[in-house]
Amino acid sequence: MAAVLGLIIGVVIGVFVQPDIPVELQPYLPIMVVAALDALLGAARAYFQRSFSDKVFVISFFSNVITATLLVFLGNQLGVGSQLQTAVIVVLGIRIFTNVSSIRRFIFKG
Repeated sequence: MAAVLGLIIGVVIGVFVQPDIPVELQPYLPIMVVAALDALLGAARAYFQRSFSDKVFVISFFSNVITATLLVFLGNQLGVGSQLQTAVIVVLGIRIFTNVSSIRRFIFKG
């Protein structure tokens, strides 16, 4: 519950403060957001399955964001940034849809 509350507070602060993102990080921001969303939905799924752990959520959140960002950064350095970015988005998208369908099945019992 604290993670969801923190997320809501962070979104509200971000909307009102509107921070400037450094130009160097702007290409990686969409990947970071999708990776964070994947971790958040994974935490929601674990909560519904009664196996949620704060430690696992925090580690998953940061490792997802850092790993996805580093993969895209490595792809940019190798000249295949758009291909790796697409691959990361596809993999995280599949995980997001899997988590959402699991949550839906739990909520609607079907």
